[in-house]
Amino acid sequence: MSFDTAISGINVSSVNLGIIGNNIANASTTGFKTARGEFADVFTTSLLGSSTNTAGKGVSVIGVNQSFSQGNITATDNVLDMAINGSGFFTLQNNDGNKVYSRAGNFQVDRNNNVVNPSGYKLMVFNTTPQGAVTGELVPLQINSSLIQPKGTATVNINANLDSRVSAPLVAWPSAGFNAFATPPTAPDPDMFNSSTSATIYDSLGNSHTQSFYFSKTSTPNKWDVNMTIDGVSVGTTSSVTFQSDGTLAASSLPLQFSVSGWTPLDSNGVANGATAQNVTVDMSKLTQFGNDFSVNNLDQDGYTTGQLSGVEVGDKGIMYARYTNGQSRALGQIALANFSNLAGLQPLGSTVWAETFASGQPAISAPGSAGLGTVKSGALEDSNVDVTQQLVDMIVAQRNFQANAKVIQTEDAITQAVMNMR
Repeated sequence: MSFDTAISGINVSSVNLGIIGNNIANASTTGFKTARGEFADVFTTSLLGSSTNTAGKGVSVIGVNQSFSQGNITATDNVLDMAINGSGFFTLQNNDGNKVYSRAGNFQVDRNNNVVNPSGYKLMVFNTTPQGAVTGELVPLQINSSLIQPKGTATVNINANLDSRVSAPLVAWPSAGFNAFATPPTAPDPDMFNSSTSATIYDSLGNSHTQSFYFSKTSTPNKWDVNMTIDGVSVGTTSSVTFQSDGTLAASSLPLQFSVSGWTPLDSNGVANGATAQNVTVDMSKLTQFGNDFSVNNLDQDGYTTGQLSGVEVGDKGIMYARYTNGQSRALGQIALANFSNLAGLQPLGSTVWAETFASGQPAISAPGSAGLGTVKSGALEDSNVDVTQQLVDMIVAQRNFQANAKVIQTEDAITQAVMNMR
């Protein structure tokens, strides 16, 4: 009888329609991968094998295979949205502590500052050292929103040109220096120097202070005196800089550095503010003396104040950086991508998440852009790779198959009725 054969066809067509319907339903699901049914014919066999003239016994489902082809990448306004351009999966830690894998990069921050997907699974990254070096340790990515510790200034670099055409100041710089907190306060007179500039430096508590530099040409050709104050108080002693006849510093005098030793930071009242006494090295190795106006080409220092988290960003290599209000940045971790030797062997868990199986093989986890893995694009999401037009065509075919198998049953029923009505 062909009833069983036709029923198997109806069952398989129903499964196929279910697969197609699931594809269409997830056409807008981030990171979803389209699936197709795989079917095989069924033959009756005996201990001696199948006969050459045995009719088939229908069809069965032998598997549901997913296509992991690349979906379109759509830009978003969320920096924590991430898309993989190429092969690989985001590595996640589920609520049981097990690793699972996904192409959906719609991440957010939970109440504990962990970066998670909508199901609460934590995004795994390669850990970084405080200096920003990436290690091989896999840890959940956490965005630390606490203030970062300030750093007292240790080095100031000055790149400037002193005008060789000027004359020596009319008034000599006093050996006693100046003190803005004295009674009465004292300050340099413009007749004591030819040019000046200043930099903001920081103490160990993150408080800002103004370090000023005063350049005075001497009566000796190509020789200049340099004096320094911090918050209007003279520090160090008068230092001298001698240029060559071409306006540059002699190589034998490099590096040209002056030290401020044991500087005690003061508050706005001129009282020690509790910060650690520190040494500040001023590097003037790039000074020049040309026949041009005084100009400061660069003036930087290595200290900074306390910083608060202002935002994060992710590079193509998957390294996430935290940006702070003091201009500093910290590497929080490098996103870990996983790949498998047999993608068809992955087990779907729902919510666009897969788990490894014996058939898929163990994951090969590496950094984006390495080991054949794709790159990570921040502020974007990978769309579903479902082709709705193709799915509608497949649905029509599956519908016809269903109807054809139903027609077989109707025909078989009519034949059976005819046999039963024979007299």
